[in-house]
Formats: sequence, C-alpha cells, structure tokens
Amino acid sequence: MSDHGQLVERVRKLMNAEGTEAELDDMLTELQLQLPYAEISNLIFWDDRDLTPEQIVEEALAARPIQLPPQS
Repeated sequence: MSDHGQLVERVRKLMNAEGTEAELDDMLTELQLQLPYAEISNLIFWDDRDLTPEQIVEEALAARPIQLPPQS
C-alpha cells in the first residue's frame, strides 16, 4: 500500500480536480485498489461532513469489510 502522505495527496488532488479527466480517473482507481473502503468516491465527492483529505484517508483506512461466516 502507498504511504499515508501519498494517499492524502491523491485525495486532495481529486477534491480540487487537479489533473485531466483521465488522470483523475486513474487516481480514483488507484485509491479504490489501495483502500479497504468500498465507496471512497462517496467520501470524496458526496459526503456532507466537509471532511479534509486527511480525514477521508483516515476513515477509509479504518473501514473493515464485512466478514461473512463460512458456509456449511
């Protein structure tokens, strides 16, 4: 996984739309692959809490996938 600072920088660039559409799409794809939070784009673009890039990364890193019991 990338280091924390790189994740924060990617989120900041996405929030500020710094890059071409293709670059922004690539950044979002990388974040989706590197963070356990399934809906990282919702935190970046649609969350009503006005989170900072650092807060978004922290929340995404704290997310844990749902563990289903083994099928018998």
